[in-house]
Amino acid sequence: MHQPVDSSFRSSVSRSWSSTGEGGSRRRILIVAVILVAAAAAAWFIFGGGGDAPAANPDASRPVITVMVPGVTQVADSVSAVGSIAARRDMPVGVQGEGGAVVAVLVDAGDYAQKGQVLARIDRSVLEQQVSQLQASVTRARADAALAQSELDRAQSLVSRGFISKADIDRRTATRDGANADVNVAAAQLREAQARLGRLDIRAPEAGLILERNVEPGQVVSSGSAAVFRMAQDGAMEMRALVAEQDLSGMQVGQEATVQLIGSQTRYAGRIWMVEPVIDPQTRQGLVRIALSGDASLRPGGFASARIEVGRADRPLLPESAVMGDAESSYVYVVLQDGTVERREIKVGMVSSAGVGVSSGLSGKEQVVMSAGAFLNPGEKVTPVLHKPQK
Repeated sequence: MHQPVDSSFRSSVSRSWSSTGEGGSRRRILIVAVILVAAAAAAWFIFGGGGDAPAANPDASRPVITVMVPGVTQVADSVSAVGSIAARRDMPVGVQGEGGAVVAVLVDAGDYAQKGQVLARIDRSVLEQQVSQLQASVTRARADAALAQSELDRAQSLVSRGFISKADIDRRTATRDGANADVNVAAAQLREAQARLGRLDIRAPEAGLILERNVEPGQVVSSGSAAVFRMAQDGAMEMRALVAEQDLSGMQVGQEATVQLIGSQTRYAGRIWMVEPVIDPQTRQGLVRIALSGDASLRPGGFASARIEVGRADRPLLPESAVMGDAESSYVYVVLQDGTVERREIKVGMVSSAGVGVSSGLSGKEQVVMSAGAFLNPGEKVTPVLHKPQK
């Protein structure tokens, strides 16, 4: 590109010097000026025109992120806990009497039994014979007592005639009293045998749900055997929640709780009915027992989580999309004044349809990223846009 400019320049100079007179001198000066301007323009395009463009606004490349300033709202304050489902009153049922071979089992696990209902029967043939024998003994004793009373009555009728002495009357009276005592002894022995016979039936001590059946027909059981049944009184269940020591001070009987089984979306309403007074010295946790209504899906031993409402407090309230979590904690992203994204650890309080209450980690004055947190990294620069709630 330089060669055409130089050739034109030489040609113009040659023509200018060939001209004569004052007019020719002016034309030569004008031509030289034009040629110099053209050369300068060509040089600028060649050496300067391809340079870098002026620096653009650095904020233009930042992603635009919607944020909110949550402030504080009066929400239910809560404590989270985990634990297991158990029977509120777990009743082991064993053998009361002498025991023996089980001849019949009348219920199974999952059945509901009424108070006094027979759950299993033990062989009663031996005791039944003893009862029959004692019934006969009672009958004989009563007959002897009746005979002794008749003899005493006849003897008393002869006293006035002088045929029977006073000493003879005393002997007959003693015989009558001894016969009556024999009747009482025989009757007591009969009642004992009948009670032992009745105790061979394994009965439900209270109405409730059968949780375990540990006996089968033909099995020999005795009073020293392990429990043959386990029952939940009235079928009532509870959650035994483990609560951190620092949170126990806020626990009171009657406080409401929401219980959710692990792996289930169903929530159960409950209420604290007991706060145990002992704290485990190893784990520094206490046991809070939450009463639950009877439900077939509540099975003892199941793992569950609970959220216990301990009062109301002014807390930041966030949408669920703003709160994220990992294996260690829950967190949100906060945009600082210079546009830098910061990860902020939080403690989640009560969760409701209105949003997620934050019990610690936020003051409510921060700019919190509403929904794009999954695409951000701590330290990244963004352009925040304040969310305007719809009226």
